[in-house]
Amino acid sequence: MFSTYADVLAHLDKVGLFHMDFGLHRMQAALQALGLMRPPFAVVQVLGTNGKGSTSTFLASMAQEQGCTTGLYTSPHFVFPAERIRINGVMLAEERWAALGNAIMEVRPDVTYFEFMTLLALLAFRERKVRVAVIEAGLGGAHDATTAFAADVLCYAPIGMDHTAILGNSLHAIASDKAGAIRSAAPVCSAEQEPEALAVLKAACAAHHAPLCLAPALPRGTVLGLAGEHQRGNAALAVAGWNALAAACALPNRAAARAEGLKKAFFAGRLQQTKAFCSLPALWLDGAHNEHGMRALALAIEQAACPPVAVIFSCLKDKDWQAMSALLLHAVGKQCPIVVPSLHNERAAEADALVQHLHSLGAQQVCAVADISLAFPLLEGEVPFGSRPVLVCGSLYLLSEFYRLFPQYLERSRALCPAPTEEKV
Repeated sequence: MFSTYADVLAHLDKVGLFHMDFGLHRMQAALQALGLMRPPFAVVQVLGTNGKGSTSTFLASMAQEQGCTTGLYTSPHFVFPAERIRINGVMLAEERWAALGNAIMEVRPDVTYFEFMTLLALLAFRERKVRVAVIEAGLGGAHDATTAFAADVLCYAPIGMDHTAILGNSLHAIASDKAGAIRSAAPVCSAEQEPEALAVLKAACAAHHAPLCLAPALPRGTVLGLAGEHQRGNAALAVAGWNALAAACALPNRAAARAEGLKKAFFAGRLQQTKAFCSLPALWLDGAHNEHGMRALALAIEQAACPPVAVIFSCLKDKDWQAMSALLLHAVGKQCPIVVPSLHNERAAEADALVQHLHSLGAQQVCAVADISLAFPLLEGEVPFGSRPVLVCGSLYLLSEFYRLFPQYLERSRALCPAPTEEKV
């Protein structure tokens, strides 16, 4: 039995973050025993490939502004597992983890890491009597732990090629797995999709008599708390999802509260823009970790009034790092200094291989360092730390190592984050 938060973390470390065991039988047994097959709060499940976390953040922020006590469950975390479970924007208190974890162990001690965290979130949300829970799916849909319990609305962010070794090596296969979460007549909202993916979603909706809504564009001049042109689509999906959830569950739906929620949304590591702070320059922190995400980041760079003065870049070897490198270099220019830190992760691409590839693409100022902590002192001697930011990008694990050094950047702070500005449309 757990006595402390540390005990729970030790158990999760033993289970293993990357251990997967497909099948919903463990979740369903635990949910039945805990009385959570139909949670006592409104649930919106967010699926897709890129933009799930941002869409979830916009949804939760709008729900809070409507006056609803709101639970938000996202993944992965950067530093602390508690980042995954928030109630009204605040991480679940450490003193609650042991009791909630014990409740899980009493009914199903063999659940995986992600299943444990999902159950812990649901128990916490029930305990705090949330009115709305925004639940981000982990990987896929048909076999994802978040699909084991009922949802009132499903939202699909753009579906693309990722996790191909697990979900399939075609867009049709990946979309089919994610569409497998459509399990009832609950409304489905979707962002703009590739035609092949949209056809799969339409077929799944038809099979379950679920209405499908394609999210309309945002009104001109909408103010968003998350930066980047790609966030317009995520925010539009969140608005469509909130409208569907409010109608299905008799929730308040004031236009002014929706607008304020979009404006106040904050999510670390999603084109997060910061001011200079202590010894660090102004930063852009973005976890674009696949080709689709890098395309969105590249567009943001090309449209920026003050593009990055330098880049800290790394990525995983099981992603398309060659394509990502090319997109990044095209956006920042061949003269832009790039530092490639080694990641302390067995999935990481070799720093020297990234440097060699960037050189082959024409990068003129690129080098490797052993650790991200060495990147900023190196850049400080090479480029002026002024109004233009330094971009840190390419992997959520790279950002994780940054946040371990500077955890204050995980939360919104007026000292660190500039206020959102009206979109230029």
